[in-house]
Amino acid sequence: MATATKEQIQDRVTEALASFGPDASLITPDATFEELDIDSLDLVELAQIVEDEYGVVLKGEDMKELKTVGDAIELISARAA
Repeated sequence: MATATKEQIQDRVTEALASFGPDASLITPDATFEELDIDSLDLVELAQIVEDEYGVVLKGEDMKELKTVGDAIELISARAA
């Protein structure tokens, strides 16, 4: 499996989050999931997408620690490397 760049991961996370409702222009690394109205079920779905595409497993404890889109991108990038 090819290693994804941080930019590719950011693009995919943004695309996935936008599919849950928020406008893509609002999805920035500094945006919180609360601001974007992303709930725990959306985060579970995001974790599934990340696992399917990058082989990165995000557990419930990991998801609880994530507050912003940037947090998610950093964690996924670190584990995908």
